Amino acid sequence: MKTRLLIITLALTLLTALESLAQCAMCKATAESATEHVDKGIGEGLNAGIVYLMMIPYVLLATVGLVFFRKKIIAMFRS
Repeated sequence: MKTRLLIITLALTLLTALESLAQCAMCKATAESATEHVDKGIGEGLNAGIVYLMMIPYVLLATVGLVFFRKKIIAMFRS
């Protein structure tokens, strides 16, 4: 069961990562056009997207660290 959950999570992560690769040029163009037209809605949405894309690696790293240290602590108490 845990293996299936891990595979599904990994697949979803990879699928969303493929879509996010095209965002850099789009974000730059949006930021440049937003400064010309001074629209707060575009800037707020752009900032939210950047924060979302920035959080994903930290969440993945924390999950891997938690799994690693949890297994290490369990093995330490068994011996």
